[in-house]
Amino acid sequence: MKAADWCRSSAGAALVLATSGDAEHPAESVADGSSKTFWTTTGMFPQELIIGFPKCVKISKVAIQCYLVRTLRIERSTSKDPVGFEQCIEKDLQHREGQLQMEEFPLPEFQATYLRFIIKSAFDHFVSVHRVMAEGTADNT
Repeated sequence: MKAADWCRSSAGAALVLATSGDAEHPAESVADGSSKTFWTTTGMFPQELIIGFPKCVKISKVAIQCYLVRTLRIERSTSKDPVGFEQCIEKDLQHREGQLQMEEFPLPEFQATYLRFIIKSAFDHFVSVHRVMAEGTADNT
């Protein structure tokens, strides 16, 4: 079965929660498949967003395109509701002035119905998240 990006709205993903909002740069932008649109935080950390999948999926790789994120934690849930999250990875990202941070996290394959991206700290007062991606296949079990 071909792997798909389950964080895209075209795959049925839905933004469940974002801890800040900006009318010009809404959190839904992270799931539109474009690096040109983005969600911007409104200061203060941590900030988080939760993406819900249309069904339980098997994820083998998670990725993010962002700017000015210092510490990122990614968690997963297999619950019917966005509760009971377990940590997948936490990492300090490198900052390169004027360049998007493009981080891939190859992980042991895991099941998820939700992913939570927690920006624990940043290199500035605001950050932007351009895309989140979760590569995997539908879980038919």
